[in-house]
Amino acid sequence: MILLTGGLGYIGSHVAVELIKQGYDVVIIDDLSNSEYSVLERLSELTDTEIYFELGDVRDITFLTGVFQRYQIENVIHLAAKKAVGESVHKPLHYYDVNVSGLINLLKVLEDHRVKKFVFSSSCTVYGQPDQLPVTESTPLGDTPSPYGKTKQMCEQILESVAKVAKHQIVSLRYFNPVGAHHSGKIGELPKGVPNNLVPFITQTSAGLRDELKVFGGDYSTPDGTAIRDYIHVVDLARAHVKALMVDLGAHIALNLGTRQGYSVLEVIKAFEEVSGIELNYTIVERRAGDLPEIYGDPSLAYKKLQWKAELGLTDMMRDAWNWQQGLAK
Repeated sequence: MILLTGGLGYIGSHVAVELIKQGYDVVIIDDLSNSEYSVLERLSELTDTEIYFELGDVRDITFLTGVFQRYQIENVIHLAAKKAVGESVHKPLHYYDVNVSGLINLLKVLEDHRVKKFVFSSSCTVYGQPDQLPVTESTPLGDTPSPYGKTKQMCEQILESVAKVAKHQIVSLRYFNPVGAHHSGKIGELPKGVPNNLVPFITQTSAGLRDELKVFGGDYSTPDGTAIRDYIHVVDLARAHVKALMVDLGAHIALNLGTRQGYSVLEVIKAFEEVSGIELNYTIVERRAGDLPEIYGDPSLAYKKLQWKAELGLTDMMRDAWNWQQGLAK
């Protein structure tokens, strides 16, 4: 059985679908702080499978202990965390508490149970603003400007130390920018309140839920002045987690999950407009605290170790994100 923390969230729900497709039994932990219980029903519809669910917080070690006592857990995929770069600048203590303390508590519980593999949701933010692009796993971890990025660095350092004494294998997956949605339109990104990520802000603006899209920064040293990111379809990302469970990777390894292709904010907007046929109302405003000008990664090690590579392009990402947003209005 697989324990999936944060399993009702955007990435977690897609990982759950891919796990079940491969025949795994899944138990989900989620505190619903940035997700909805209705996602569980959607997952059951998509997979035609019973999915076990436990409402709770990874910072609650008593709760975690109870989950491990109730289920025969063989592998853990840890996604539960706070993830908004801008918010982390204003709420640093909350980010350190949830992201770092949550990981430590989970690892403490694992010490008393026979778990084969621990897959950790990391981020490309651990590289800071690198001197050379694309980044590889040998790129030194940089001085990331956001508390969010620092928590991911700390978590990886903790995992590196634990891997030397742990009985289970540890895999840190360094995500670039997940976007898109499941092709069925049943699950996708559904942030509570004002979105912190670009694509849901685009789709909500196009759907008339937001007056305009704010593009944070138009004076970066990039071809069109807007920030450049490596966008990856969330389904491709989810499939990499399944691959990580199926391969012997040693005590600890970090892998980039991206496409090696960087797109600017304006390029993403243009791709969405072409897919949707809607001209987007946007305004370029001041830079957002903690954001990097440009980053994209080399995922070749993930292909070598997992036989995984991204298969879906930017057009697929925009199409599926828009399909998901339109379905929410029905």
